[in-house]
Amino acid sequence: MTWVELPDDTGFGIDNLPLGVFLGGGRVGFRHGVRIGDLVLDLFAMTDDLIHHRSTLDHFLVAGPGLWQDRREQVTEWLTDERNRVRVEPHLLPLDDVRMCRPIGVADYVDFYSSKAHAENVGRLFRLDGDPLPPNWRHLPIGYHGRAGTVEVSGTPVVRPCGQLGPPSDGLPPFGPTRRLDFEAEVGFVVGAPSEPGERVAVTDFAEHVFGVCLVDDWSARDLQAWEYVPLGPFLGKSFQTSMSPWIVPLAALEAARLPAPPRDTELLPYLRDDDARWGLDLTLEVRLNGEVVSRPLFRDMYWTPAQQLAHLTVNGAALSPGELFASGTVSGATPDRWGSLLELTADGTRPLTLADGTTRTFLEDGDVVTVTASAPGPGGSRIGFGDVTGTVLPAR
Repeated sequence: MTWVELPDDTGFGIDNLPLGVFLGGGRVGFRHGVRIGDLVLDLFAMTDDLIHHRSTLDHFLVAGPGLWQDRREQVTEWLTDERNRVRVEPHLLPLDDVRMCRPIGVADYVDFYSSKAHAENVGRLFRLDGDPLPPNWRHLPIGYHGRAGTVEVSGTPVVRPCGQLGPPSDGLPPFGPTRRLDFEAEVGFVVGAPSEPGERVAVTDFAEHVFGVCLVDDWSARDLQAWEYVPLGPFLGKSFQTSMSPWIVPLAALEAARLPAPPRDTELLPYLRDDDARWGLDLTLEVRLNGEVVSRPLFRDMYWTPAQQLAHLTVNGAALSPGELFASGTVSGATPDRWGSLLELTADGTRPLTLADGTTRTFLEDGDVVTVTASAPGPGGSRIGFGDVTGTVLPAR
């Protein structure tokens, strides 16, 4: 138990202790913080270690699992032993008094396509005949290399992107603001310890390299994407912005949320076999559009686990870097209440979604606010919170 007074049903109790980067709170410069309830513990003030006085967590992450665990144990002791209260309490800052920043440098960014339900939903919309899944989907975690420089922290507005909107209708392709702006509710994984070029990271070594988990919204311009993606895949339809939550929940906080790998209907190559790895995760997501819940996807439904994603990402010898981010792809389930994008919820805009105020949406309109939250089971029946990733759509410039 902690001596810190916590709100009822907080997802940020002593079993969580996520890390982030903040400004303000009467402190100078960037600071690393640990969230407990609605407070932020200033790690630099507590340790006087310059590793916690930087604009990202990257220098801390590169130190690896040994330091991650030592710091977690140290913070746990500070917040549970009453004898530490006099020293620690002055460095607990109200969350409302600080501004949360992007927690990592995003040295690289990869987005996967790991939900079978999502891939099948999309396939049924655009491939009317035959198997909705492409031939390779059951054999490898499909992904694309995103644009790391446009990953932003939650709360950063999303400016409606412009581009080519489809095939030529009168000599030239139409150009202008996207008419089909979408969200994608995803889960992100933050790399800490690097790997060497040429080295493969095994499924069983996942926790040696990945520090923790965040939430991701992979904003998508569906009309730009549909016109550009053949033959090389997503580009401008995705690269204008991706949003991530400010708090990184350590893998160490998610032991109670770990699950066996889901059933597979195809034999896998040895490097992807994960029968004993237990890196399925029991996360419940919630998607709100203008404050109204429109979906509750379950991450446990994902076909490819994050450990498999990391193994596939490095099987060709690509090196990992501290502060690298990879995302799961849209989290969707078998029923509409678990679909994680408007593309699915509105059948590519053909079945408008009716909101409680009577308005409808096919895709996002200027002024719309999308918020993705999540929680997971923790020890002793507790819940682990992830905070939120939120974005407000602004008009094109």
